[in-house]
Amino acid sequence: MIPNSLLQVDSPALLVDRGRMLENIHAMAQTMKGQGVDLRPHFKTSKMIEVAQLQLGAGAVGLTCSTWAEASALIDSGCDDIFWANSTATATKARLAAAANRRATVAVGLDSPELGSLLSEAALREGSTVPVLLEIDTGLRRTGIFPEEAGRVADAIGALPGIELIGVYMHEGQLASLKTSRDKIRLEGRKAAAVLVGVAADLGKRGHNMSRVSVGSTPGWDSAPLVDGVTEARPGTYVFFDANQVRLSSTEVNNCALTVLSSVVSCHHPGQATVDAGTKAMSSDRSNRDDSLGLPIDIRTQQPLEATFRRAYEEHGIIEGPITESLSVADRVRIIPNHACGVVNMWSEVHVVDGDDVTEIWKTVGRH
Repeated sequence: MIPNSLLQVDSPALLVDRGRMLENIHAMAQTMKGQGVDLRPHFKTSKMIEVAQLQLGAGAVGLTCSTWAEASALIDSGCDDIFWANSTATATKARLAAAANRRATVAVGLDSPELGSLLSEAALREGSTVPVLLEIDTGLRRTGIFPEEAGRVADAIGALPGIELIGVYMHEGQLASLKTSRDKIRLEGRKAAAVLVGVAADLGKRGHNMSRVSVGSTPGWDSAPLVDGVTEARPGTYVFFDANQVRLSSTEVNNCALTVLSSVVSCHHPGQATVDAGTKAMSSDRSNRDDSLGLPIDIRTQQPLEATFRRAYEEHGIIEGPITESLSVADRVRIIPNHACGVVNMWSEVHVVDGDDVTEIWKTVGRH
């Protein structure tokens, strides 16, 4: 049964502000449309089919995913254009990707001939062709090949049967860790995209299909996709935004659509209040600026409180600051999580709210 109002929602609970979410969806769609760049949002942020459908309805060309569970849920929902932006480094994942391409277009990211061979063998067994994008490391130092190695690797992958190289991609995740001005973050995003575009141009000269030059991150939404030669953007967090994006000046608090509803359970210690939202509700992702665990906001105005979510245990969170002097047991506090993707993955359902009204409950899918 769906509660009628927030007052009836037990805590802790995960909330999505429908109005703010829709504004985020349409704003990003319009930005990329104006730039002539395809939008392929990352599904790992929302993990909700309802959100994916809203993004597709607003003009997204398809969805990006991280796991087979996410890809499978999207295919079952009717989405037929997916980028699995995570290497299928096992025979099982390669088989699933190859089989999926008999039901939908599921492109796969990879960064080595070895991964290409796994996919090639699976595709030949399944009788399908798997589109692939070559991942380029433009500074994150996680996965992806160095730009100077791209030609050799692309040639090897391009020679494999059953797979088709269709472009290159990057994840400019290093922007999230930069402790500098927004202008400098934008500059680094443009630099990373310029490297990717350069690699695509070189590979095109070698005869490879470079129809997709794909960038992907919310910290880089207003920089990397705006570089000439980029054809696709894959931001994910933008649909809800989060406290880390606020600190990076990627957005403002008023655009944050995802919050955790909590209740004060103890006020015995001076200068602090304990709430019922701990790491199981918030995740353990720390702030990219001040080492806090989230941004406490007023339950009604949704504006920041004079408080810091300093530490957490499994079921308890510790809020410190002047606001704690006015908090009492059973008072409600909403908290903007640091990292929306990690928090959504911890919940099986989400309350969709419009002001103080609860309008729907959405289920999450593809969780680990």
